[in-house]
Amino acid sequence: MPGRVFLHTDGAALARFYDVAGSDVPTGDDLAPQDMLGLVVPGRLVRARWGLIPKGAVNARGRPVLEQLVNIRSETLHEKRAFEDVRHNRCILPCSGWYEWTGETRRKTRWAIHAPDRPILSFAAIYDIWQAPGGIEVVNFATLTCAPNADVRDYHHRMPVILDDPSAWLAGADVEMVPVVAGLLQVERSTLP
Repeated sequence: MPGRVFLHTDGAALARFYDVAGSDVPTGDDLAPQDMLGLVVPGRLVRARWGLIPKGAVNARGRPVLEQLVNIRSETLHEKRAFEDVRHNRCILPCSGWYEWTGETRRKTRWAIHAPDRPILSFAAIYDIWQAPGGIEVVNFATLTCAPNADVRDYHHRMPVILDDPSAWLAGADVEMVPVVAGLLQVERSTLP
């Protein structure tokens, strides 16, 4: 389940790959939740904050919950009321890969997961526009996860939904939320701490 991603393809190349407008997106080796990342929404590439704030979520006192969701289980997307207004706001998080950690606390090993034959992976995601104080609008998103395939299973119990046909997802077609075929992904010990 992605908690950090890396992206080595610039915005202009992403715009060409997805056939959308826009090109100003950050790249890097350690992109994390709360960061502004490149996001593909229908027709364009935008900057968006990784962390979805569900609309209408309130705590026991009736106050708005501002806890951000980074990943959402694809199995519950159509079941939970928190996603009722946003489940059809489909988008894609383009990246080169993601990280998982294994091992004991303070001695964890970081693993980089990527597809050697695919420089761009398309993670299924949903987005919303959050009205921040002062009237500022912030596009925010969360990635969708599924059970892991054999490539990832030893490193985490979840993985991102990687789309084979990103245009179908953006167009609203029924897309199976299943792991990519085994053998596509490669896991390597990361050089980052």
